[in-house]
Amino acid sequence: MTGQITTINPATEQTLETYTLMTNDEARDAVRGCHDAFLDWRLKSTKDRAEIIRAIGKELSNSKEDFAQLMTREVGKLIGDSRDEIDLCVQICNFTADHGPDALADEERDIPGGTGVVHYAPLGVIYGIQPWNFPCYQVVRYAISNLMTGNGVLLKHAENCTGSGLFLRDLMERAGLPKNLFTVLLIDHDQSDLVIENDLVRGVTLTGSDTAGRTVAQKAAEQLKKSVLELGSNDAYIVLDDADIDLAVDTCVTARIYNNGQTCVNGKRFIVTAKNYDAFVEGYTQKMKAIKMGDPTDADIGLGPMARNDLRDKLAEQVAESIKKGARAVVGGETPDRKGAYYPATVLVDVKPGQPAYDDELFGPVASVIRAENDEDAMRIANDSRYGLGGGIFSRDEARARKLASEQFDTGMITLNGYNIALPNMPFGGVKNSGYGREHGGFGMKEFVNAKSIYMTDQEAK
Repeated sequence: MTGQITTINPATEQTLETYTLMTNDEARDAVRGCHDAFLDWRLKSTKDRAEIIRAIGKELSNSKEDFAQLMTREVGKLIGDSRDEIDLCVQICNFTADHGPDALADEERDIPGGTGVVHYAPLGVIYGIQPWNFPCYQVVRYAISNLMTGNGVLLKHAENCTGSGLFLRDLMERAGLPKNLFTVLLIDHDQSDLVIENDLVRGVTLTGSDTAGRTVAQKAAEQLKKSVLELGSNDAYIVLDDADIDLAVDTCVTARIYNNGQTCVNGKRFIVTAKNYDAFVEGYTQKMKAIKMGDPTDADIGLGPMARNDLRDKLAEQVAESIKKGARAVVGGETPDRKGAYYPATVLVDVKPGQPAYDDELFGPVASVIRAENDEDAMRIANDSRYGLGGGIFSRDEARARKLASEQFDTGMITLNGYNIALPNMPFGGVKNSGYGREHGGFGMKEFVNAKSIYMTDQEAK
C-alpha cells in the first residue's frame, strides 16, 4: 500500500491536507520527465530563460497573499514574515533575470596560437532536498539559479509543507515554465536515495541539519555526483566593549525571534564582554519577556508556534538538559499548557561548554547569552563551534569590526551592527559543519555547470 503525507496546522493542530506518496515507478518516470524537459530548456538562450524567470517573479507577486496564507497554515510562520518571504523570492527572480545572461556568457581568453572560450553549459537534472522553515525561499534559492543555468530541477520538500511545494510548481507553470522542468517528488527517504542513484540526476543540493548533510553527501559521493550543502549553525553575535548596547539589544532580539526562531542564520549565541554583560542581559531579558505569543495570522503577535510538536519537544529537551548542566532560564524555559506547537521566548544565561545551549543548534526562540572577559575572548568563544554559517559583530569602530570579520571570524556571513537573512546579490553559505558551496550573488548559477574549455586555433597563423 502506498504511503501518505498529512499536513497539520501547528497553531491549531487541525489537519490541512492528505497527499499520496509516489510509487518507485512514478518517481522514476517523474525524473525522466524532468530530464526530457531539460533537453529542450538547455537549448534556449539565457535571455529567453531570464524572461521566464522574471515572469515567475511577477506571478509570485500576483499570488503573494494566497501563498503567504498557505505557508502560515502549514508551518506557523507569522503572516508578515510569510509575505516578506515572497517579496524576497521576487527579488531573487529579478536579480537572476537581470544578471544571469551576463554571468553565464562565454568568456574569451588569449591562448597560444588562438582563442580560448570558456562556456558554461548546464549539467542536467539537479535534485534539491529542502526543509520547512522557508517553504518558498528555500526552494527558490536553488531552483531559480539552476533554471537560469539551463538545468532541470527536482524538489523533495519537507512533508509538512507539501502544499507549498505544489503551489510553487503550479505557479511556475502559470508563468510559462515548461511542464515537468520543475518537478515536485512526493517520496520518502528510501525513495530519495533511489533518486540520487538515478543516472539522469547530475547534482544534489540539501538544506538541513549536519546529520542529514552527512547522509546525503555520502550518498552523492558514492555516485560521484557534486553536492551543495547548507546545514545548521549556532550563529554567534558578538557585543564588543565599544558596542552601542541599545542597538545590540534591539537587533539581537530580532536576530533570535525572526521566523519564530527557526532560521539557520538566526542569532543563537550572544557573546557579550564583561563590560557590557549586565546591561545587555537586563535590556535583552525585558524585551524578550515582552514578546507576545499567539495566533500567527494576527498582525499584533510577535511569536507564533514552532512548525511541529516534535520540534518543540526537542527544543524543550535541549533547554532542560542545558539547565540541568548549569544554565539558568531568566525568561521562559517551560512549555506552555495550550494547544499548538508553542514555545515561549527564552533567555538562558550561565551558558557553558558541554551544554546543548553552547554546543548545539537550538532551532527555536531560545537565546544563549555567554559572558566573555574581553573582545579577544569574545572572538575566541564565537569561533569555538563546529558550525560556521552566519554571525554578527557590534562595535562603534566599523573599521576594526570589518577587520575582525575579514581576518578572524571563522564563518560564512557576518553582519556588522545589524542582522540580515539573505540578499540576492551577496553569496550565501557556510564553513565547517555548516556545509559547503554558495548560493545567491551569482555563485549559485555556477555551482552546477560544466565549465567547458573550447580551444579555437587561429587558422591564419598556421
